[in-house]
Amino acid sequence: MTKTPGKAEPQKPISKAEREARKAFRQVDAEKAMTEHEIAQKAFSKTASVSRPSGWGARLQRHRPQKPNPRRRNDSSESSETALDLRRGAEA
Repeated sequence: MTKTPGKAEPQKPISKAEREARKAFRQVDAEKAMTEHEIAQKAFSKTASVSRPSGWGARLQRHRPQKPNPRRRNDSSESSETALDLRRGAEA
């Protein structure tokens, strides 16, 4: 029997034993996947809890705007002062 293009062959019916075997393998695979997922979730939550504190206070602390450091020189303010000094000198 040769295949005709564009037509699918009918599937062969599977036996009851093969169906039971497939069902058993699916259950084993599902349990294995769930176990791997639980292990990954535990590892992730352990690492995440160690790496940074949780809660609203910690979140606010991470995302709050940084205060300018008074000891650090701000280059943008120097350039604006220089421009103001030049304008004042030009007026005088």
